[in-house]
Amino acid sequence: MATVELTFSALPAHVRTARLVATAIARRTGVAEAILDEVRLAVGEACSRAVEAHRLHCPSEPVRIELRDDAGRFEVTVSDAAPSEEPKPYVLETDGAFEPDEMADLGVAVIAGLADDVEVVPGPKGMRIRMSWPASANGLAAI
Repeated sequence: MATVELTFSALPAHVRTARLVATAIARRTGVAEAILDEVRLAVGEACSRAVEAHRLHCPSEPVRIELRDDAGRFEVTVSDAAPSEEPKPYVLETDGAFEPDEMADLGVAVIAGLADDVEVVPGPKGMRIRMSWPASANGLAAI
């Protein structure tokens, strides 16, 4: 398993860079060309959400992204450090829809529609969104 880590300051302009890096690495890990746009959009949505949370709560903290080739899957984890008053767990329902305890986060719903597998872990010290797509088995190890 190979991992690439990226951190950037909470500025909207850096979201585009994160999307480009994620797409390039997805291509190198063997993600099918047909779903690269989904990777690009999902990563952009997760990063935009994190940037907005940081701008409101902790503008000096960087947003963190981990990109990984893990046993035939390309996995991206976007983590923010913005505190949450009452974290609400998100559960991916069998029909592919996210159902939070009360109100849906539109960005998370968009990500759930774009990624093959999604996990959202909110906490008092930030939120982590992990998403993954199928990739070839050789992936980043060949780079």
